[in-house]
Order: sequence, then structure tokens, then C-alpha cells
Amino acid sequence: MAPELGQMSIMLALALAVVQSIAPLVGAMRRDLVLMRLGDSLAVGQLSFVAFAFGALCYAFLISDFSVRVVAENSHTLQPALYKFAGTWGNHEGSMLLWAMILALFGAAVALFGKDLPTTLKARVLSVQGMIGAAFLAFIAFTSNPFDRLAPAPSEGAELNPLLQDPGLAFHPPFLYLGYVGFSMAFSFSVAALIEGRVDSAWARWVRPWALAAWCFLTIGIAMGSIWAYYELGWGGWWYWDPVENASFMPWLVGTALLHCALVVERRQTLVNWTILLGILTFSLSLIGTFLVRSGVLTSVHAFALDPARGVFILAILLGASMGALALYAWRAPALAAGPTFAPVSREGALVLNNIVLMAAAGTVFLGTFYPLLIDVIGDDKISVGPPYFQSTFAPLMLPLLLVMSVGPMLKWRKDQLPAAARKLRTPIILAGGALILASVALKSVLSAVGLALAVWLVAGALAILAQRIRAGAVAFGESARLALSLPGATLGIILGHASMGVCVAGIVAMSAWAKEDVQMLGPGEKLEISGYVFTLEDVSLAAGPNYEAERATFRVMRGGRPAAELVSERRYYPARGVETTEAGIRSNPFVNLYVALGEARDGRHVVRAYVHPLAAFIWIGALGMAAGGAISLTDRRFRLGARIRLDPAPSPARAA
Repeated sequence: MAPELGQMSIMLALALAVVQSIAPLVGAMRRDLVLMRLGDSLAVGQLSFVAFAFGALCYAFLISDFSVRVVAENSHTLQPALYKFAGTWGNHEGSMLLWAMILALFGAAVALFGKDLPTTLKARVLSVQGMIGAAFLAFIAFTSNPFDRLAPAPSEGAELNPLLQDPGLAFHPPFLYLGYVGFSMAFSFSVAALIEGRVDSAWARWVRPWALAAWCFLTIGIAMGSIWAYYELGWGGWWYWDPVENASFMPWLVGTALLHCALVVERRQTLVNWTILLGILTFSLSLIGTFLVRSGVLTSVHAFALDPARGVFILAILLGASMGALALYAWRAPALAAGPTFAPVSREGALVLNNIVLMAAAGTVFLGTFYPLLIDVIGDDKISVGPPYFQSTFAPLMLPLLLVMSVGPMLKWRKDQLPAAARKLRTPIILAGGALILASVALKSVLSAVGLALAVWLVAGALAILAQRIRAGAVAFGESARLALSLPGATLGIILGHASMGVCVAGIVAMSAWAKEDVQMLGPGEKLEISGYVFTLEDVSLAAGPNYEAERATFRVMRGGRPAAELVSERRYYPARGVETTEAGIRSNPFVNLYVALGEARDGRHVVRAYVHPLAAFIWIGALGMAAGGAISLTDRRFRLGARIRLDPAPSPARAA
């Protein structure tokens, strides 16, 4: 009965979404308060029905109701409860239902917590959000029904993909979707502003928290996926420029540009048109990622569906949303006020450079991701674009961005002088220069030395921002402490975010330059030496898990004659799927990761991959630190105060002529 109720809830949510996409918009045009306020109730109602449907699907997975097709194809009675629950979104239909629920959640949040938004703007935002919700609910209802029944029901299920049976992957998709779908709010606010013809500092202050929250979630989701790939796939890498990895990375890059641009609109009421465009493009790239994994255009562990018919439906949603918003932008944007001018050397100028680099980087990733697909469509040739392309094009683009990250916050608004900013950055310049010289001599690699110098530059630059804000050395220590405690959340978030980027850069450079790897055939008692560490295969035994069988190898690691670690690696076989996976043995600390993966057996010996990864943990510490910086910024009281400023619905000077 629960599946039928869930299916009915989807249809009711679709009906509410259709009405939500029309009624508030008409109300805003007519200045009809009843129709405009109806959008609030419709948004909350839509969330209620979609959440009920999602709960019904979760229930079907937890009780192993194999009469529901997606449960039979993605669950098993022997699976741990965590993976039964994660199986709800570990498939195409369930993941789309999760997408629709998060979309409805953001819409309901605007309805419930956006009481201080101008009534017409709020109505138009909810209407645009309703249009997106209606499109995806229609997609679910007519092409991807998660409650399809099987008759007769099988006695046992086919099990969730074993690669996805991992705690990191259990929670990776929800965080990723919170990021993807969260950017729909920037899209809806941008389209609503174009319809209304008004963009000002208050609008930017409303849109920034939504964009920042989505960016934080997407950062966490990408980091969790990277960690999973590192320890679960057994190849010792953390990023492979897979098309689906890129599909998450592109909206992250453009979303980063959006956050910085919205800051300029808030403080200086300039770059208005560019901010609107970034709001449209960021969500459009999220839709492109959805298209990639559900259209059948590529095969990947990340891909959910291989049905071209579904891909055509999503392509229609993508084109309808993106092309419609861009057409509206082309029509309305020229009439929006341009805002005050600024000098190239200014904080606005630094943020413009930041935007140019981020957009160029996103364009590079987009080209490398889609060029092979384009060649495949227009001809018979098949090509692949791999890490060498991205490393030779993306990395050089990042150099000016990393340089300006420490300079920008030191510049004044509107106009400044570079020598004045350089004086504030004397210490970071000295430290980065010293790191460059020492690393060049010690490593005999200019590129690695430059990377480490940039990492020092970012961390020292962030600390210089803190020192300037608390007037360290210019006032008594007690006064500096008082200023530190009173720093706004946005300032603390910038400091932590920029410093964390430096930590992440240090980890990436160390992994790229100093990682060591060796592959050998080992039997019990045999050794492998790498970077001063001696890996000894102690024994290989059989083990049984709840739904798998495993070969379990124990390794003793010594360094300088002293024990360094004991690692356990497994090769698991899942009978229900007939799939083998590798569980790497990892000893991690902030400075080095010891990593070993057990491979196939041949004549009583096993293929063993051993790695030594200096500073590998810095990559994920830095990524999560950036997300934490964003979360701290969200606590800034200025967001709350800005939300209390009600704007009169009458046109402002920034309104279209």
C-alpha cells in the first residue's frame, strides 16, 4: 500500500508545483496579494507530498519490499541497514526523488523564512522554483517512477552496487544534491530579478546566503567523493578528471565566482548583470551534470541510467531552463543600472580578475569534458581527454587566481595602489619567497617549489588579513583580542577559507610531486620497500562479511627498524552481484599516508600495490576547511539584518528604465 500512496503523493506534488509556477507569478503581475501569498502554501504543500513519497520509498527499502522494482534491483536482505537506506538514492529513480525533495525543501525554506522579502520578488522566486519542480516531478512521474511494481515479486534482490556500499558514498550523493539543487535558488532569484527589473544591494544580501549554503554543501560532497575514490577504488588516486567528477567541479568553480560577484553587488551595487548571468550559469551547469549521468552518453561508476529517452527529457529541461533564462537575460539585462565605476587596482578589480580566471578554468574543464562526446556525435572517431590535458591547461590558469586571493582582501574599494597593498603583505611575500628558494634547492623542481610557495602565500596571506583586522602590533594585546572576538562571521570565513585553500594546494603539490608507488608479487613473509618504509605481507586469510566473502591480508610496516603501522587490505566478492572490490589498508596522519591494496592471486602469491603519499590528508583537510569557512560566513549577523530590510515594491534607481 505504501508504494501506491507514494506514487499518488508524487502526482499531487506535481499538481501543486504546476499551480505554484503560475499563481504567484500572475499575482505579482496583478499585485494580487492573495495569489502571491498562495505560493507559500503551495511550496510547503509540495514539500510535504514529495517528502512523504521519499519516506515511502525509504520504507520499502528498509523492509526489503522486492515487489517494488527499484528495491529488487538495488537491495538485498543481507545488506546492512545503512546500505538498504542508502539504496534509496543509489539508483536513478530514487536519486531523482531525492533531487525533487531537496528542490522542494529549498522552495519551502523561502516560503517559511523569507517573510521579509519584498512580496512581489518572493512570489516570482517561488514561481520559478515551482517551474523547476514541476519539470522534475513530471520527469519522475512519466519516465522514472520509483514505485513501479514487479509481479510476481522475486524472493531476493540483486543488491546495491558493491562500490556504493561504503559510508562515504552513502552520504556523498545527498551533500552533492544539496549543492546542485541549492544553486537553483540563485537561478530563481536571478530570473525573478530580471522579471522584476530590480537588482540592488539588498537583493544580493538575500541571494548570497542561499548560494553560499549550496557552495558549502557542494564542497563537502566533492570532498567526500574524492575520499571515497581514494580508499575504495584501490588505485591510490584522489582525482581522475572523470567526466562526472568534472560535472560537479564546473558548478563549483562558477558558484565560487558567483559568491564573490554577489559581494560586489552588495557592497558597491556594481557588476549587477554579471552576477545575474552567473546565477543562471551555475544552476545550468548543475543541470548539465544531471544530464551526463542519466542520459547514457557516458559509462561511469557514477552513472545512474543508460536510457537515451530519459536523457532527451532531461535535455529538454536543461534547454528550457537555461535558454529561457538566457533569453530573458538578453532582453532585460541591458536596462539594469550598471552601477558606479572602479579602477583596475581595487577590490572590485581583484574580484573581476578572480571571476575571469574562474570562468576560464570552468571553460577549460567544460571543453575537455565534452569535446570527446562531440567528436563521437559528429563522426566515427573516438578520442579521450585525460589528466595530461587538464594538468597542462587548468593548473596554469590557477596561478593568477591563487596570487590574487591574498591581494584582493587587502585592496580598498573603488581605487587603491598596489604598493600600499604590498606593504600590508610584506610578511607573506617574504615567507613565500623564502619557501620558493628553499624548495627549489631542496626539491630541484621549479614547479613543485612554486606550488609550495603559493601554499605558504595563501596561508600567510590569510593570517595577514586577520592581523590587519585585529590591528596586531598596532594596539595592545587585550585590544587585539577584543577585536578578534568581535570579528564578523564573513571575515572569519574568508580567513579560514583562504588559509584552507593553501592547505589544500600543499596537499595537491605533495601528492603530485613526491608520491611513491611500487607494485610487486608477494607471498606471506615477503617484503616490499618504498621510500624507506618496508611493507611485509604477514598472512592472507579468508573472512566473511554480512553479504560478501573476502581475502584479508595483514601487512606490517617498518621504518628504520621500528614499527610504523599494521595495515589490513581486503579483496571482497559479492555473490549477489558477482562483483569484486578492493578495500585498501591505509594509515593516515596529517603528514603522510601509508597505503596498500591487495590484488589478484597467482600461484600462491598476490599482486600488492603500495604507496607512500606525503601530505595527502592536507587535500581533504583543506577542502573541508573551505566548507567550514563558508558555514562560518553564514553566521554573519549582517545577513540576518539585511533580511529584515523590507523594500518597497515601487521601482528603485537600479530598476529597468
